Amino acid sequence: MSRLAYGIQLPVQSQSTLYAEGWEAAAGAADLVEIARAVDRAGFDYLACCDHVAVPRRLAPAMSTVWYDPVATLAHLAAVTERVRLLSHVAVVGLRHPLLSAKQYATLDHLSAGRLILGVGAGHVREEFEVLQVDFERRGAVLDEAIDALRAALGPEEFPEHHGKLYDFADLGQRPRPAQERVPVWIGGSSPAAVRRAALKGDGWLPQGDPRDRLPAQIARLRQLREEHGIEAPCTIGAITEPLYVGRADWHIGRRTLAGAPEEIAESLRAYRAMGVHQIQVRFRSRSRVELIDQIDAFGAEIAPRLD
Repeated sequence: MSRLAYGIQLPVQSQSTLYAEGWEAAAGAADLVEIARAVDRAGFDYLACCDHVAVPRRLAPAMSTVWYDPVATLAHLAAVTERVRLLSHVAVVGLRHPLLSAKQYATLDHLSAGRLILGVGAGHVREEFEVLQVDFERRGAVLDEAIDALRAALGPEEFPEHHGKLYDFADLGQRPRPAQERVPVWIGGSSPAAVRRAALKGDGWLPQGDPRDRLPAQIARLRQLREEHGIEAPCTIGAITEPLYVGRADWHIGRRTLAGAPEEIAESLRAYRAMGVHQIQVRFRSRSRVELIDQIDAFGAEIAPRLD
């Protein structure tokens, strides 16, 4: 079995009340740069950035309106890191024409020397779709075709071609091309439709909040669908872990937080690997940028080597 990879959804760039720490409200670009550099040094496989175009007032108290643009943010961080991959988790690509998304993400992949992982999802905020004149009720079908169109537009051809119900293009050239021959597309979501989409169209699956006890059945369903449709290519199966804190905290880190000595944490995380997960996305409790970077460093040095 291959090694258990690990990545991180960056703080600061999205600040939902579900997970943002208090110190993030006053943080900005300099903090993101230092954290990204720490993630790169610590051997993380990817860093990730979310996507919302505009948050309606009714949701702002819970979601906040702080959502950095993923392409701009990942491009900025590509310039200050060396090896870590760059994941959109997840881009709501149905909000934009595929040729527009392809131009942005192909350029990002080109500038970063092939470090892009394109994570995509259907979206859930009705007002975003309505203001951009995209059919919210049909967002699943929109995403399905957007993935197909993006496959073509991010492929090797300078003049990509796609003919579908929603998008139709040919004889329109886009350069630079992506540095990668095939940009990996990871598909987010845990609904039956999302799992099916990941199984049939994805190079990877990004579950959204599935607890440990639900993951085995979801993974089995994904594998069954791929087998039934004769898909033999590998699929990177992900999981989002519980919040982590390396060591014993002298402050309240929440009852769900996985904390303790490195071997204790590593033993718990190895259970993901045993159930068929290939990569875990981690998040650390912290009271400052300094404490977060200390946690990132400790994970890379003391826990990562114990994951396999």
